[in-house]
Amino acid sequence: MSKNKFLFPFILVTSLFFLWGFAYGLLDVLNKHFQETLNITRSRSTLLQAAYFGAYFLIALPAGLFMNKYGYKKGIIIGLLLYATGAFLFYPAAEQSNFNFFLLALFILASGLTCLETAANPYVTVLGSPQTSESRLNLSQCFNGVGSFLGPIIAAFLFFGGGQSHNLDSVKMIYIIIGVVVLLVAGLFVRTKLPEIKETEIVSSQELDKKPLASHSHFIGGVIAQFFYVAAQVGIAALFINYCTEAKVGIDNAKASTLLSYSLALFTIGRFIGTALMRKIAPNKLLTVYAIINIGLCGLVILNKEWLSVYALMTLFLFESIMFPTIFALGIKDTGHNTKKASSFIIMSIVGGALVPYLMGTLADSHHSTAFSYIVPLVCFIVVAWYGWKGYRVKNGVGSADVKVAFRH
Repeated sequence: MSKNKFLFPFILVTSLFFLWGFAYGLLDVLNKHFQETLNITRSRSTLLQAAYFGAYFLIALPAGLFMNKYGYKKGIIIGLLLYATGAFLFYPAAEQSNFNFFLLALFILASGLTCLETAANPYVTVLGSPQTSESRLNLSQCFNGVGSFLGPIIAAFLFFGGGQSHNLDSVKMIYIIIGVVVLLVAGLFVRTKLPEIKETEIVSSQELDKKPLASHSHFIGGVIAQFFYVAAQVGIAALFINYCTEAKVGIDNAKASTLLSYSLALFTIGRFIGTALMRKIAPNKLLTVYAIINIGLCGLVILNKEWLSVYALMTLFLFESIMFPTIFALGIKDTGHNTKKASSFIIMSIVGGALVPYLMGTLADSHHSTAFSYIVPLVCFIVVAWYGWKGYRVKNGVGSADVKVAFRH
């Protein structure tokens, strides 16, 4: 394929980054909306995150096996069809005002997103010159950030504006539109010729290393650290609107949703800042510093000092930005022929985002304070700080300064 023929496939694949970013951007606003329209508790509303991230845990490996056998294009199409199916199921769920039905719809939708994420990152790297693969991937990931930023803004307008805060009509409308758009994108993928990825095995001294994966302590630490990081990230965002509206500074649901979108913008900006800083600072050191800063910020959030604590909550997103990809890169380092397997386990560890937010919701309900529940991400960041300080170390003494971070989330 010539250079010009890569352009349209690249645009199509990049659209996938926006689509899953937008879906995630809506998720945390749905939490608060469902609490009010369906009269559910904070802990129960966090089951949305459990359904969403639980799908990633359960579907990631089957999606990878499917694509290895049938190709990435078919995997993308299956992912888009699941995405659209889940979106359309929001309509009957809203008609019945059935929260469990919503959880099923979201699980199916997130299963589709899992397929898309499994395919899109490697796909972007082959749609052009190998010398520019990293810049293409970073460009595509910017659109993921744009989707995450726009999601809460649109959700705030639809769910909490114009008298929509106490009914589910806006939920039906937005997800029907999403389903139609996703089907149109799927149709474009069906009609577009895409290059298929052919993975080659490179035999090296590391590939010949037969050391069991479980014996790599830095990998085990990486799985643990990633579990707790994703738990913190998802929990912080899941109860963000609850926290802001309880802060006694005059923030309503709509304004809190807007503040959430600003926080996600800080998250995206933080990626660019982190990329620049890693040219001068070793990734593990930057990870440790960022985690320690977030421990302090969580302390301010727990103290509930009105606007000071709200700003601290927003700033958490800035310092979360580098954590997922940095832990990922450090965790798979020097795992030799087990690198692909190590990658799969670290990706699966995002199940922390499915389990821990429920704990935060339970604490918030039992103590009648969302602020108190932020003790959970504080503990999570302690684990992340430990990994950046000591847990990342490869036993053979290899340093971390040469780790190349590929930003994924």
